Amino acid sequence: MSVNDPLGDMLTRIRNAQMRGKSVVASPASALRARVLEVLLSEGYIRGYEKKPTANGQGEFEISLKYYEGEPVIREVKRVSKPGRRVYMGVKDIPSVRNGLGVSIISTPKGVMSDANARAANVGGEVLCTVF
Repeated sequence: MSVNDPLGDMLTRIRNAQMRGKSVVASPASALRARVLEVLLSEGYIRGYEKKPTANGQGEFEISLKYYEGEPVIREVKRVSKPGRRVYMGVKDIPSVRNGLGVSIISTPKGVMSDANARAANVGGEVLCTVF
């Protein structure tokens, strides 16, 4: 089975695992996914992740989900830029998610980063997803 939207697939796996109350979820490894997980980790939305080898040689990430008082820390994760419709924004247009309570993850020329870091670095880019 080929996945047209690997990042959307990983976010859906995280969302589904949290609805089931799972502590760990697996997702195939890729450089973009690693960078998005790095932002989720630095913003405190996941406990961590590690790369495990697989038979096909691609490897997969084992993502440790985070809960607070039994509730998932990630309340909502939405894909903004999709393969069929890319969404780019200049640094001035980057919206704040839930009045700053959430985070937009943006792919910029300086790497994948949170909306706050993108504003600080004064770069815009492709808005990959929002997390709240």
